[in-house]
Amino acid sequence: MKIEDHIAFTANHKNWKVGDKLLAMDDQQIAHFLAMISNTVTLKLPEYLTEIMNVAGIMSLAEEMAEKDLWELLKTLKSPGTSRKLNPMIFEENKKLKKHLLNVAKALLAREALSKKLSINYPEGVITELKTTLIYHDEHINFTAKNGSWIVVKRLIIDNKTPMADVARILASINETTLSKIPLYGKIDLDGIRKWFEDIKKAKSEAEIKTLVEKFLHIPIENYAPNEFKDHAKIYALRVALEKVGLTIDIPAKPIEKYLEKR
Repeated sequence: MKIEDHIAFTANHKNWKVGDKLLAMDDQQIAHFLAMISNTVTLKLPEYLTEIMNVAGIMSLAEEMAEKDLWELLKTLKSPGTSRKLNPMIFEENKKLKKHLLNVAKALLAREALSKKLSINYPEGVITELKTTLIYHDEHINFTAKNGSWIVVKRLIIDNKTPMADVARILASINETTLSKIPLYGKIDLDGIRKWFEDIKKAKSEAEIKTLVEKFLHIPIENYAPNEFKDHAKIYALRVALEKVGLTIDIPAKPIEKYLEKR
């Protein structure tokens, strides 16, 4: 049976029952739809980390840090002192496993703190209702896409033995897929954005971080994306800038996967 080109996302877990499906597969609509999925999964993701870390404590620390100037916030997020503050908030004694979760906690902290100062969510909003048919009666997270040679299936069937961190993992993995495809379909010039920052290899000192922040704040983003995707391109510019400091606003799936494999 031939599968039609589409992108679909459904989530059915406890009180969270949402979903949508895109069949009008022009590039702009695909980019907008992927952005909405990204917003949806990243907003929900912290709820599924509460069994392995003190999410409320991390949120509180983010509020406190967000009072700093942007350059100082980046410096603080990267500091060893911040790692020391996060360590007791991780519910794991094994040092190797704790290290995996620390990477997740750092990303969550960076995302929450920076969201108080910058726009880090796409303008499309989130999926808040069920607009398509659930193809599974079981509780689940399901993301499928087919467009030409691009085919992806990311699915988790949830039962009473499923760790909540595994739900976090699949949501993070779905987000990573959206992040890789939005620039392609939204015609965002990622290479051009990277070139804007190329004179900064790594930002470690106060002066280097301040220069990085100035570069980010003054990037002529209209040169790197069509008008309807300028807001998206600015978030990608933030991602590129954060790489220079060793930070990310995207919770990574791999450390959660490694933690679940070895716990």
